[in-house]
Amino acid sequence: METYIVRVNGTEYEVEVEMVGGAPAAAPAAAAAPKAAPAAKKAAGSGTAVTTGTAGKVWKVVAAEGDAVKSGDSIVILEAMKMEIPVVAPCDGTVSSIVVSEGEDLASGATVAYVE
Repeated sequence: METYIVRVNGTEYEVEVEMVGGAPAAAPAAAAAPKAAPAAKKAAGSGTAVTTGTAGKVWKVVAAEGDAVKSGDSIVILEAMKMEIPVVAPCDGTVSSIVVSEGEDLASGATVAYVE
């Protein structure tokens, strides 16, 4: 059972989705959670995790491992609801690892990279 928080017209609802045969069970249309896969299961990096604020598909990986970044610099750009949403560095440092690939579906709060 997975728990999602869904916002409908500014009101938050907590919904539980049961996995049946590897796919989420059908939920009523008004409270359906978006289909999103968990973050990539690659080896965890070191440093501060860079996480998504929303679910979406990785549209573009902007930074590369070893790049120097400042707080607020884009690391990855997500595509969600036909919008491009940057996932930014939470602090100054160097990108120690990128743990997602372009085209990958991510849940809200998924780690996309690490900054040291």
